[in-house]
Amino acid sequence: MRPRELDDIIGQDHIVGQGRLLRRAIQADRISSLIFYGPPGTGKTSLARVIANTTKSTFESLNAVLTGIKDVREAVDRATERRNLYGTRTILFVDEVHRWNKAQQDALLPWVENGVIILIGATTENPFFEVNRALVSRSRIFQLKSLDKEGLLETARCALADKRRGYGAWRVTFEEGALDHLVEVAGGDARSLLNALELAVETTPPVWPPPENAEIYVNLETAEQSIQRRVVLYDRDGDYHFDVISAFIKSVRGGDPDAALYWLAKMVKAGEDPSFIFRRMIILASEDVGLADPHALSVVVSCAKAFDRIGFPEGNFPLAHACLYLATAPKSNSTMAFFDAMKEVEKEHAEVPNHLRDANRDGESFGHGEGYIYPHAYRDHWAAQQYLPSALRGKTFYAPSTIGYEGKIREDVLRKREIQTAVILDDDRRGDAREDALTWSAASKGREGWFKRLSGGRSALLLRDRDVILEQCSIRRHSRVLVANADDGLLLWEALRRAPEGLSAACVRDEAAKSALLGYASTLDETERPLIRAGGLPAPDEAEAAFSCKQFDYILTREPWRRTGGGAAVFAGFAQKCRALLAPTGVVAALQSPPALGGKIASILGAKEFEPDAPEQAYLVEKLAEAERFFFTAEENKPELLWNAQTLETAFMEAGFSVTITQIDQKEERILTERDMSAWFNKERSSWGAFIAQTLGDEAFFTIKTMLSEQIKRGPVEWNWKSLLLKAAF
Repeated sequence: MRPRELDDIIGQDHIVGQGRLLRRAIQADRISSLIFYGPPGTGKTSLARVIANTTKSTFESLNAVLTGIKDVREAVDRATERRNLYGTRTILFVDEVHRWNKAQQDALLPWVENGVIILIGATTENPFFEVNRALVSRSRIFQLKSLDKEGLLETARCALADKRRGYGAWRVTFEEGALDHLVEVAGGDARSLLNALELAVETTPPVWPPPENAEIYVNLETAEQSIQRRVVLYDRDGDYHFDVISAFIKSVRGGDPDAALYWLAKMVKAGEDPSFIFRRMIILASEDVGLADPHALSVVVSCAKAFDRIGFPEGNFPLAHACLYLATAPKSNSTMAFFDAMKEVEKEHAEVPNHLRDANRDGESFGHGEGYIYPHAYRDHWAAQQYLPSALRGKTFYAPSTIGYEGKIREDVLRKREIQTAVILDDDRRGDAREDALTWSAASKGREGWFKRLSGGRSALLLRDRDVILEQCSIRRHSRVLVANADDGLLLWEALRRAPEGLSAACVRDEAAKSALLGYASTLDETERPLIRAGGLPAPDEAEAAFSCKQFDYILTREPWRRTGGGAAVFAGFAQKCRALLAPTGVVAALQSPPALGGKIASILGAKEFEPDAPEQAYLVEKLAEAERFFFTAEENKPELLWNAQTLETAFMEAGFSVTITQIDQKEERILTERDMSAWFNKERSSWGAFIAQTLGDEAFFTIKTMLSEQIKRGPVEWNWKSLLLKAAF
């Protein structure tokens, strides 16, 4: 009953189901080196044989228990000869690959590296710990899962119905509960189930085989005798070792001293090396406690030294001391900012600013060091100046938390950063920013208030939108995700990261957008790239043609109606297409801002405190707010301006969805420009400008423009609006 085709494989839909990465690679005969990892009886060897049946490459098989380096060399020699003489690839399947020692695994490495062989390994042990790291890095790992009850029942039914390879030639029936017992005790192992089924069926008749079409009745007692309950053993040098240390670290990180002590005791009882435990706690003191409690590192290092002096059994006290200190300490992972800086270093080749260069060697010839401000010459021993390279001016890596010691220094760090950014922004605005240095003088006092620091900018807003959309989903590694209106790639790349073994597909506006996204994906292997289609959401048959998949687990989109506008008819069409493309347990998640909930000029002007002797300005802002409210609700307006949460909800409910809509407050500190002003206050080209001018009169319209111009000169404004987050499911 071993599977011979992809469709025969049961219970592994997450890796070989419709549209999944591995299925596409097998069907396209574009297999790269693979490692199949999973419990016994889940189909690792069967999947390898399916590949053997479908590939045009020569398929060779070795069992690591029975073979060694000599067998590997012979297989490599044959593969080399095939490639040189016939241009034929060789796939080498190694069962129980973890049974080979390091030298045996190393023997494969150069041939996998140069492409003489494509390795498919099967292992029941975690390959990250039991397989050569170099082999793992050159292979894609797929984890096969134990079959659930339905998968095992389907396996049994196939065996009982198959007339050629199974028991379909006889009428096999079971006493109530007998087959369920076999399934339950098999514990997710299809091989164990089939072996037990074979024993139960073939020992029931007095003679095997009985006449064709004979009835075979398997009672509960026979079923119980045919399968023995498996004993689960844990090897502390295998996966369990790493699982327990993982549980310990996560308990400490989560601030649970009771759980931390339990996992610590479990490791000590099992004979774990105390130096290993202390090493993990030293890392944790910097990674997870960090500057929230700078003393944590000293405490753990001191406990480790104390243990080295006294050993067991009294050494249990410093072990517990360090564990409890870390578990109860405030937590901060702000040291992770170092890796953000490292990423920036890897992608940027930035020069040291002139004023930070060494003046002792080249100051006279090249002016190195000129413009440097000596902080100790200023009050509080600090002065604002540029320290990052010019290309990274304004870039931030460190974000102090509000916990513990960091909470105490947070305000000072942010204050200095705000002043520094304010100086840079002011110089840029005036157009006289110096490339290499910023100046500071006594006349600069009070400049702290000129600009509030821009907290994140446009990129932070996009990431915030991405996160709230993805929070509605539980994307797994094998999920099938379709992103609509994916021109910016914001959701697509994250979907690709979260579902590397599933399917990430996208619909974009036109071929130019498609070409741009494919350009970004060109560094990926062909089978790993997202599938992209120009146009709106497709019909199922179009989706199958473009993506080899008719249904998706998630459909995600951000501002799909930004250009076209919304409305009942538009939403209804989108909802119906989602219904046709969505799997029964799937989810649609969309984020869109209705025009009526967008940013308003009156809100910006209303944030200003007006002088007591200018009541007409406050009155004018009130009139503007009233006019803007009417503009976005007037029935004579375009339909795309009038829609709201109810319009969106109704369209999806009529399509058969259960709908949840959440209103999200959004804000962004934004520098408004004269270009913005020209666009808004153009009565000929702006429908808003024409309406406000007609409603309030040209004189008031000009006054509002003047007030806004004066306000934006003082720096960024807080732009507030609301977005609707839609979550729809069947």
